[in-house]
This record gives sequence, C-alpha cells and structure tokens, in this order.
Amino acid sequence: MKILAVSDQVLEHLYSPCIKDRFRDVDLVVGCGDLPPYYLEFLVSMLNVPLLQIPGNHDAPSFPFSSDDSSAPFAHRGDCGNIDGRLVREHGLLMAGLGGSMRYRPGPHQYTEMEMAARVARLIPRLWWNRLRYGRFLDIVVTHAPPKGIHDGVDPAHVGFAAFNRVIAAYRPRYFLHGHSHVYRRDAVTSTQVGRTLVLNVCPYRLIEVPDTHAG
Repeated sequence: MKILAVSDQVLEHLYSPCIKDRFRDVDLVVGCGDLPPYYLEFLVSMLNVPLLQIPGNHDAPSFPFSSDDSSAPFAHRGDCGNIDGRLVREHGLLMAGLGGSMRYRPGPHQYTEMEMAARVARLIPRLWWNRLRYGRFLDIVVTHAPPKGIHDGVDPAHVGFAAFNRVIAAYRPRYFLHGHSHVYRRDAVTSTQVGRTLVLNVCPYRLIEVPDTHAG
C-alpha cells in the first residue's frame, strides 16, 4: 500500500486538482499535525481514501474540529480519523498515534516528558493484545514530534521525546512517522534506521510505499 503523509505546511502542488493524477495510487492519507482541516479535507476528497491524523502543537484545543461548528469540513466523519492516543488497524496495518510536542509554553497539545511517557503507558495493554492477536505489537507509529536525538532540534519547542525512543526499542514498529521538524537544507537527515524501525520526517510531505508483509 501507499501512504501520503503530510505535516506542518500547505503545499500548492498538493492543494491542486492535479493531485488526482500524481497520487492516484495512494491508499491512505496520514496527517502528522499542524495542518488546517480544509487542506486535509481536500486531499482525502480528491484521492477518495481514508484519513488518519494526530494534532500538532499549533492545532486548536478542539482538534480536529469544534463539535458545535456546523461549517467544520469533517463534521460528517465522526472522529475525523483522529488516532491521537489510540491504536487502530487500517489496511491490515497496526497503527498508533501520539500527537503534540514538548511543552515549551502554556497551550494545547504540549506535554512534558513524563506526561508523554504516561500517554505511551496507556497504550501498553492494547499493544500486548496486538501481540497476542496478530503476532506483533505495531507496524506504524504516527507522531508530531520526533524521538529524542533523531531529526529533532535543540530549542525547547523542537526537542524530541525520549518516550518515543523507548517505543521504538520495545515495540519495534516498521515505521515511525513524524512532522514538526521543518527541513531548510537539502543535506538535512530525514530518514534514519533505528534497529527494525525506519524513522521518517514527513515534513512537509512524503510518499511511503509499505510492503504487504502483514496485510490482512
């Protein structure tokens, strides 16, 4: 299957009708945070595929939309594909979502290291259920912030979470997708292999072809 993962920046060449030709074989759109709802709505409507998403640190407290906003473009889609703090199975892939960034000021979708570790801990029972049911914990982790020391920054807003490094070490997902780390140089590292896990910075977008090793 093919995943179009996006985060942080609206791109004109994606926000265009030509996306139907360029990405016509995409099976799933994954939003890694800090994107306006109209952009994600456009992508999934044009490609006619499901959406899974998590919030970034700049997303509204009511992410992915306000329940009393009748104009919200995702209002007819229930939870709008929000997988923040959840585990789901999509196209045969076991996926987990953990949105937000390191806390650097008062605001929504920001966490201390201990708070993120607690969020991860709440997923552990379901992870073990996956192991018993499917023979593996996870295929893909979707986050906004990166793991600590991998594609992250040194300023307080862009430091990664050590809790994510522990997820990679303990549960060995095939892919770890994150946004948040804007790429300003062509030689910036955006793909890092950590044991069995390929950590990918998807900012502002990345097309990922996932082999059907665990499909079904």
